[in-house]
Amino acid sequence: MQTYDVIIAGGGMVGLAVACGLQGSGLRVAVLEKAQPQPFQPDDAPGLRVSAINAGSETLLQHLGVWSSILELRASCYHGMEVWDRDSFGTISFDDEQQGLSHLGHIVENQVIHQALWQRASSLSEVTLIAPAQLQQVAFGDNEAFVTLQDGTMMSARLLIAADGANSWLRNKADIPLTFWDYEHHALVANVRTDLPHDGVARQVFHGEGILAFLPLSDPHLSSIVWSISPQEASRLQSMPAALFNQQLSVAFDMRLGLCQVESERHTFPLVARYARNFAAHRLALVGDAAHTIHPLAGQGVNLGFMDAAELIGEIKRLHTQGKDIGQHLYLRRYERSRKHSAAMMLAGMQGFRELFAGTHPAKKLFRDVGLKLANNLPGVKPLMLRQAMGLNDLPEWLRQPR
Repeated sequence: MQTYDVIIAGGGMVGLAVACGLQGSGLRVAVLEKAQPQPFQPDDAPGLRVSAINAGSETLLQHLGVWSSILELRASCYHGMEVWDRDSFGTISFDDEQQGLSHLGHIVENQVIHQALWQRASSLSEVTLIAPAQLQQVAFGDNEAFVTLQDGTMMSARLLIAADGANSWLRNKADIPLTFWDYEHHALVANVRTDLPHDGVARQVFHGEGILAFLPLSDPHLSSIVWSISPQEASRLQSMPAALFNQQLSVAFDMRLGLCQVESERHTFPLVARYARNFAAHRLALVGDAAHTIHPLAGQGVNLGFMDAAELIGEIKRLHTQGKDIGQHLYLRRYERSRKHSAAMMLAGMQGFRELFAGTHPAKKLFRDVGLKLANNLPGVKPLMLRQAMGLNDLPEWLRQPR
């Protein structure tokens, strides 16, 4: 029997962030991951899955000692955002200089973030990475939780952390109910070269049938696109000839960056909102996609997960310092209350936003266009919106301290 204080199921970005954050606490941490990650090479073509890392997540990654590695590998700083409603006057834009900021965020490939965190975790004395590892059994005892891996290895810990994704095995085994609803959209992702440079501006257009985002990559003419559309349309766009896809994409984006040329495969995946009824239980805490998934509309999914990690790191360290049982649900409820509230607010906001911008009914279109115009022009509104989008309202106390 291998004994740890904390076992993290899932060595993705959020699970590894928790592991790195617990270094120095004196707790022994194990991370279980299905497979060793594929090494990322700087001359590889950009990956299809990217994240818009906001200031809150950047602060966490700096505290974990990985942010400089991420910047060295590959990351694209963005300085502006533009959002508009197609065929209408509704538009809003943000500019870092106008707000007195150095940047609004970074677009980073998920594999870059993952590699930096994996390398960091593998160098830490209190963290053990176990890969490949597949969970087969779990039992929650009074004072410990016990897990058995498929290779027969038996392990115990005072706290298990489910960081094993949207279809979390641990969450299911703990019988935690899940509220979910299908957005009835699929996301099509690809990397696209444009005639005009993106100038470090993230852009998003609403066009009745869907939402199309262009996220600027390091190459000034290359963007990662996320196109949220009906499953039928996603399938049609994925399978059509590249020349026809390029034409339809350029038109859907109002030719903002000139003609577009797809430079990668086109992948699609369904969009589903999920919200676990509990984010914590006896000897168990949920983080990231195991606790919630949201529409990629504002690129906030991974930021929400990183703030779960930040809150849980602070809570575990606090409990351990006070000599309390880190796996007691009574004590974990403080983490649960904080993160359930943040996730619920984000889910509700994304749902409301999506409902507002769906369809082409003239009255609804006028309402949202007037709303965008007012938000863009009324003094004091944009700084509040930016602060929320940058995750600066969600930072736990320990992340607000200077390093």
